[in-house]
Amino acid sequence: MGKPLDMDLRRRVVAAIEGGLSTRAATARFSIGIARAGSWARLKRKTGDVRPARQGSPSSSKLDPQEAFILGLIERTPDITLAEIAEHLQADCGVRAAPATIWYFSTSAQCLQKNRSRQRAGTRRRPRGQGALA
Repeated sequence: MGKPLDMDLRRRVVAAIEGGLSTRAATARFSIGIARAGSWARLKRKTGDVRPARQGSPSSSKLDPQEAFILGLIERTPDITLAEIAEHLQADCGVRAAPATIWYFSTSAQCLQKNRSRQRAGTRRRPRGQGALA
């Protein structure tokens, strides 16, 4: 992800546009793209500032308000599937969520843990150097 351009450049471009210079003339003067200058001018009209929005993913989930509901489902039915949780969320809370969204939420909230006792019983691995013919 790229770094936002300098605040001073943003302010000078928007000030030139607000001062009567056309967007095309301002972009030629400051050597930036037309779309970029237009978006900065719209941002200034909308918010009153040209400060860029915070970059990166939000640290919250749309399922945060339903955390207690999801934990209750898991507590009542420990072997519930992600698809079943999604169906309950849709029916009871009106929240549509894909099973993958529920999985990411549950791993960050640590409410779903793998049950090691249910893993497939496989053969034990032999130590190195101890093949079948040894």
